[in-house]
Amino acid sequence: MSDVSEPVAHPPVTDWVNDFDHTDPQWTDDPFPIWNELRAASPVVHTERFLGCYMPTTYEAVREIANDTEHFSSRRIIVRDVRPEIARNAAPPITSDPPVHKPAKQLLLPPFTPDAMKKLEPRVRAICNELIDGFISDGKVDAAARYSKYIPVRAIAHMLGIPESDSDLFVNWIHMILELGIKDETMLLQAVQEMSAYFRTHIEERRSRPTDDLISYLMNAKDKEGQPLEEFHVLGSLRLLLIAGIDTTWSAIGSSLWHLARTPADRERLIAEPGLIPIAVEELLRAYSPVTMAREVVKETTISGCPVKAGNMVLLSFPAANRDPKMFPDADVSGR
Repeated sequence: MSDVSEPVAHPPVTDWVNDFDHTDPQWTDDPFPIWNELRAASPVVHTERFLGCYMPTTYEAVREIANDTEHFSSRRIIVRDVRPEIARNAAPPITSDPPVHKPAKQLLLPPFTPDAMKKLEPRVRAICNELIDGFISDGKVDAAARYSKYIPVRAIAHMLGIPESDSDLFVNWIHMILELGIKDETMLLQAVQEMSAYFRTHIEERRSRPTDDLISYLMNAKDKEGQPLEEFHVLGSLRLLLIAGIDTTWSAIGSSLWHLARTPADRERLIAEPGLIPIAVEELLRAYSPVTMAREVVKETTISGCPVKAGNMVLLSFPAANRDPKMFPDADVSGR
């Protein structure tokens, strides 16, 4: 096990095909030409960084790995510099493999049905209007920092029944886990411990004063044997809802606003033809997919003709897959 007290410094990338690094500033600033270079070289590339990691570069290779639970495990879902021992399922269902995955996923479906989301719409609209009211008189805004970030933070807090005023706390935890935690294990562990303690407090409050929210829903849920969920499962699911629900949504909203700010023609077209908005949402989600996952190779196999060996991680980049021109002609052009 690596020493968790010493973050690892990464040298700059000079050979993307043989030494890619998704934490490199070049990738962060403009990943699209890098993805094109990798895809042109091979459907699967490899780096020795992160203790060994593959990256499928095509839509087909990403799809194949995502659907292969025999050779690839979801027990680790972030590519990092260390791989500590896994004692328990950290964030079900996202860190679950079959046969555990399906029942864990089914537990979370009822609160997120279309009807349930429709009931949430008035509060989300109110949140959006409140945020806009906070900057509209300025005549300009950093929409990522003051708008898109706080919509899902406050919406998820509302669903969980926790104070929306704790938003900055949630944002900091996400920063510690998904950004700093990739290279600094102590930051990740600190955030997980703080989140668990925070949710334990709210769970205890609901034991004496039950509420109609997601925390109480999970406390009352039963596993496939009809038994109450263990505390680790409840806490893991709550951490998942807070982190994954917030990070992906604010990234999707922020990227969409960034695109419309940089592409006046698309913005003006949507204003003139609002009926196109549902199609535009789908296209923006494709062009700026907010989710990059990971898998761990647990059994040697071949993907798109490339050998993949056990013991390596896989960076599963849905954004890169959705820019594959073989699947999406003119993939880099939104509004196709």
